[in-house]
Amino acid sequence: MTLDIDHEVWDLGLPPFLPPSLTPPCLPLLPSLFLFPSFYFLTGRDVLTPFPGLGTAAAPAQAGAHLKQCDLLKLSRRQKQLCRREPGLAETLRDAAHLGLLECQFQFRQERWNCSLEGRTGLLQRGFKETAFLYAVSAAALTHALARACSAGRMERCTCDDSPGLESRQAWQWGVCGDNLKYSTKFLSNFLGPKRGSKDLRARADAHNTHVGIKAVKSGLRTTCKCHGVSGSCAVRTCWKQLSPFRETGQVLKLRYDTAVKVSSATNEALGRLELWAPAKPGGSAKGLAPRPSDLVYMEDSPSFCRPSKYSPGTAGRVCSRDASCSSLCCGRGYDTQSRMVAFSCHCQVQWCCYVECQQCAQRELVYTCKR
Repeated sequence: MTLDIDHEVWDLGLPPFLPPSLTPPCLPLLPSLFLFPSFYFLTGRDVLTPFPGLGTAAAPAQAGAHLKQCDLLKLSRRQKQLCRREPGLAETLRDAAHLGLLECQFQFRQERWNCSLEGRTGLLQRGFKETAFLYAVSAAALTHALARACSAGRMERCTCDDSPGLESRQAWQWGVCGDNLKYSTKFLSNFLGPKRGSKDLRARADAHNTHVGIKAVKSGLRTTCKCHGVSGSCAVRTCWKQLSPFRETGQVLKLRYDTAVKVSSATNEALGRLELWAPAKPGGSAKGLAPRPSDLVYMEDSPSFCRPSKYSPGTAGRVCSRDASCSSLCCGRGYDTQSRMVAFSCHCQVQWCCYVECQQCAQRELVYTCKR
C-alpha cells in the first residue's frame, strides 16, 4: 500500500485496503481498551463512511439499519445495548476504527513493526510498547470520532459543544458547530464501563495508556473564531471549540511511544491497590518514580520484529529509505535496489469555478527493499 503526500510516495509495506466485501473478517482495527472479552474486533463488513463536513447534518438512518449495524460489531452485551440506544454510534465506531488504523500505519510506516495486526492479534495480549501505542491511539480515535460526530449531526443525543453563549441553532446557521469533546469523553467513560480489578497490573497499564490517548486529543482542542459584519468587519464574532487534525494527535502519541517508560508494580498500602512504578535510577529512590500522566507505559521488551512471527510478518520485502531507515528496518540483511517509474499529479491549476485540473507527470526513482 502506498500513500501519496504532496507528491512524495510513502510505501507503508502493507497490503492495500480491500473493498468491504473482501476485507478480512476479523481485522482488529481497535484493541479491547479495557480487555472486555470481545470489544472492537470489528468485522469490516460494512462501508467505512468518512466524516461529513463540519456543520453538515447527516441524513437520518433507515429504520432498523442502525440496530443491524450494532449487531455486526463485536461488542460486549452492555456495549451493544448502549449502541442500540444511540443512533449513529455504530457508524462512529467504525469511523474511529478506520481513523485509528490509518494513523497507526502512517506513524509506523518506517518502523519494523508497521501496525500489521491481521492474523497476529497475539500482540494485543502482551505488554509491549507497541501494545501501549495501540491502546492510546484507539482511545484517541474514538474520542476524536465521537466529538466530530456530535458536531456533524450524526448522533441524536448530542450536538455542538456547549460553549457559553453559543446555541446549537445559531451555530448551525453560521456553520460554526464546535466539536463536542465534553460529551465525547463522558460517553466514552460510560461506554467502556468499570475498569478491571485494581490488583491487575496489565489492566492498570492499559487504563493508563488509554487515558494518555484521551489527553492527547484534549490537548489539541482549540478555540476558533469567525467574524460577521458588512464588508468583512468584525461587528459580531462567534467562537467555537475545534479539535486539531488527528494527524497531530498521532504525532504526539508517536513521540510518547519513542519515550515510553517500562514499569513494574508496587502495592500502595494506603489505597490497597497496585500502582505503576518506573525502575529506580542509580542513586535515586529505591522504588523509583511513578510515570507521568503523559507517559506511555509498557511491561515487556518488544521482540525484534525482523522475522515472521505471531507478532509481525517480519521486514523482508519492505520498502525503506536508504539514508533514513534501511539500516534498521532490514535488520542487517541488506537491501535490493530497483528502478521504477512513479506517476504523480503536476502543473495543477484552479479552473473556474470549482475544480482543480492537473497533468500527469512521471519520474524515475530508485526503490530500496529489504532482502529476505
